[in-house]
Amino acid sequence: MNQNRKYPSIIGALSMLLGLYGPGAVADEFSDADIDRWEMEYEVVVEEGEKLFHGGLGNQNTVSCDQCHPNGANTHPETYPKFQQQLGKVATLWEMINWCIENPLQAEKLAADDPKLIALQAYITEERKGVELMPGKH
Repeated sequence: MNQNRKYPSIIGALSMLLGLYGPGAVADEFSDADIDRWEMEYEVVVEEGEKLFHGGLGNQNTVSCDQCHPNGANTHPETYPKFQQQLGKVATLWEMINWCIENPLQAEKLAADDPKLIALQAYITEERKGVELMPGKH
């Protein structure tokens, strides 16, 4: 076999690899208008979560989240995931919110991607903004 015939295949393979694995990915650049819009949308969701937290879930027994957790107190979103005795397992914040919705509030739990559940998480987390993350802490 002619040695010169091997090299084009090797060079082609190297070129292909370099093309696929060449320069690293470049991060997107965002304008100030993008960031302003995203912050505004986040604030709208936090405000919705605040309304839901303070009695806007429409549950029949009229219990609200703030009766046990005024202003999001003692929710500690910065400690999730963690073991939750009520659930008997390591749980995420949304799972614990659903436990509260089903038990003290006596309402139907929400899907993980339900806008109400996302709003509740946003509000609870916003109330603890700046607190160091401590997953697993009790």
